[in-house]
Amino acid sequence: MGVVLPFEDKSSDPEASLDALVALVSGGMDRVNAMILSRTGSEVTMIPEVANHLISSGGKRLRPILTLATAALCGYGPAEGERDGDVKLAASVEFMHTATLLHDDVVDESDMRRGKVAARIKWGNEASVLVGDFLLGQAFKMMVEVGSLRALDILSSAAAVIAEGEVMQLTAAKNTETTEDEYLAVIRAKTAELFAAACEVGPVLAGRPKSEVAACRSYGMNLGIAFQLVDDALDYGGTSADLGKNVGDDFREGKITLPVVLSFRRGSDEERAFWRRTLERAEIEEARDLDTALGIMRRHRALEDTIERARHYGAMARDALALFPKSPMKEALLEAVDFCIARAR
Repeated sequence: MGVVLPFEDKSSDPEASLDALVALVSGGMDRVNAMILSRTGSEVTMIPEVANHLISSGGKRLRPILTLATAALCGYGPAEGERDGDVKLAASVEFMHTATLLHDDVVDESDMRRGKVAARIKWGNEASVLVGDFLLGQAFKMMVEVGSLRALDILSSAAAVIAEGEVMQLTAAKNTETTEDEYLAVIRAKTAELFAAACEVGPVLAGRPKSEVAACRSYGMNLGIAFQLVDDALDYGGTSADLGKNVGDDFREGKITLPVVLSFRRGSDEERAFWRRTLERAEIEEARDLDTALGIMRRHRALEDTIERARHYGAMARDALALFPKSPMKEALLEAVDFCIARAR
């Protein structure tokens, strides 16, 4: 069980949504979705079954939306004719993300994903890993078809960094001595790198100057960090509907996230002993221990301060777009930052 905590939002708009951004890229996303369906096809029946189980489960598709949006922000779009580089790269980004989710659920032994039974529960760990590999292969095929070596370099480098982040997380798993800097390095690699790459390839396709490419990458990186920090807080202070998985999964899986890092650092000897017992030795007495964890976090404002840090990175994401002139797309991208923070309201 979880306890819904009201986080006072001091900066972002609590009414923010992705509606404007989704509307602006709706035509491109229709093409992305069609491409995703076509590229999951295989004569091996289990491949489309496993892939579509997750792909069709209602994710926000935020990463491919950002690829289309930053490409359009930088002038790549209908005016350039029927080129589909942005669509193929957006689909590649979504396939990369889906592959990491399939792999993550195996590593984390998760039972739920996006409110549904995880693919590994339905088809087994082996199928989940191998279908994830198939999606990565399809992603790289589409990248090559686009014909931009720079975009291929960005996304292939991101794939390597994400894998490094996964290994870093394994190293930090159950280690209550993990520092805030060490944890931020993990989420920068594991989560934010794909946000950054998704936003960077758009201006690269459009042939924009380095300053605009760097600005879009900075926007994506900081948005990705903020997004993950909010997720960390929601795992303890949200609801299953917010997360698409069970509240408290991070706790049960022994994950060291920022609320734990802050609580451990600020806690008493008795509280640190609690974290060592539950997270390091995995001696969890289910609901009672989760409630105790929440109580410790409340005592030390760990959830509120995690959200405050998310606002900090959100502000940097907004600042990154300052060099672009005012436009509906820029405003929609700025609102996307508010939306990511406001999920914690």
